[in-house]
Amino acid sequence: MSVLSGKKILLGISGGIAAYKTATLVRLFIKAGAHVQVIMTPASKDFITPLTLSTLSKNPVYSSFYDQDEDNEKWNNHVELGLWADLMVIAPATANTLSKMANGTCDNLLLATYLSAKCPVYFAPAMDLDMYIHPSTIASFKKLEQFGNTMIPAESGELASGLSGEGRMSEPENIVAFLEADLESRLPLKGKKILITAGPTYEAIDPVRFIGNHSSGKMGFDIAQSAANLGASVILVSGPSHLKIENNLVKVIRVVSAQEMYDACHQYFADVDVAIAAAAVADYKPKIIALQKIKKTADDFTIELEKTKDILASLGEIKKNQFLIGFALETENEIENAKLKIQKKNLDLIVLNSLQDKGAGFGKPTNKITFIDKNFEVQPMELKSKEAVADDILNKVIAHFL
Repeated sequence: MSVLSGKKILLGISGGIAAYKTATLVRLFIKAGAHVQVIMTPASKDFITPLTLSTLSKNPVYSSFYDQDEDNEKWNNHVELGLWADLMVIAPATANTLSKMANGTCDNLLLATYLSAKCPVYFAPAMDLDMYIHPSTIASFKKLEQFGNTMIPAESGELASGLSGEGRMSEPENIVAFLEADLESRLPLKGKKILITAGPTYEAIDPVRFIGNHSSGKMGFDIAQSAANLGASVILVSGPSHLKIENNLVKVIRVVSAQEMYDACHQYFADVDVAIAAAAVADYKPKIIALQKIKKTADDFTIELEKTKDILASLGEIKKNQFLIGFALETENEIENAKLKIQKKNLDLIVLNSLQDKGAGFGKPTNKITFIDKNFEVQPMELKSKEAVADDILNKVIAHFL
């Protein structure tokens, strides 16, 4: 999965012959899973049509401050466009547009949006060789980079003038690769390995029956997705769950029983930087598993149970520099019980769920948690989607490594 997946990209196109390449660029952004909005300068429409880019981006294309028809005029809000974007890419960026960007000239919608953008801005220069090496152009490059903008270097090759040299806009495939590499290098968990457990465990009674719980695994899967989005390499050990995750940074290991989850966690724990135990692991399992299906022959039936191995406590015993996060689902004396668990299991942080809170618990899209760290600092959070809770948990991990 590309790091551009889900990103909102604002593509600004200025008036150079390389504008024809933006059709391919939009297609590649869409293929990578990005959402694309296009802003064109009036001059750029001489090189590629708004209809082409609108069709490829599946969004209207903007080129003026308002749209006029027979009945009314609609203002195109440059501020909203600038705030919408996760990143802005100006390609091709002509010498004229670059100079205006560097000096704050605001005479078209693209420039007004650029000046309003709060997101990272990338620009891909495109011009003839003499223009590219002119002192005024070089001054624009330096000034824009001082503003925090990032230049996607031009390539060498045949130019529209017939000359050959530096000044060709980077090819669309290379622009996408540049953005992916740059964004990945900035991800706060790049280079970190995280072990996450998710879902229930099923403890066999006989070949067809088991002891289990109602955990769907959603919380753990959302944490894994959020961690991967932040650049981490993730090992997700999941009990039985219908959920799937498609990300090349996430390795999913499917298990069934608590013992299998224990074994998988101990296989990988020594090599990770963080472990987050979000699974709802069975505390007990049948002492004896029947080899054949148990027949219904008596009015009463007793199953003798024994404790499963405590995965989280066992990791706490052997941890070295790992940041260890546990979950606690409580129904009474929540804070006190969670603090005891931190001490007993040598945790750095616990994520407390209370079944007393509406919207929390198994099988729901939301969760309401309280963070408690090893110093017993308590931080209650609002009811949020599980995706947002996953982000909050990963923010704690990021803060730990700062």
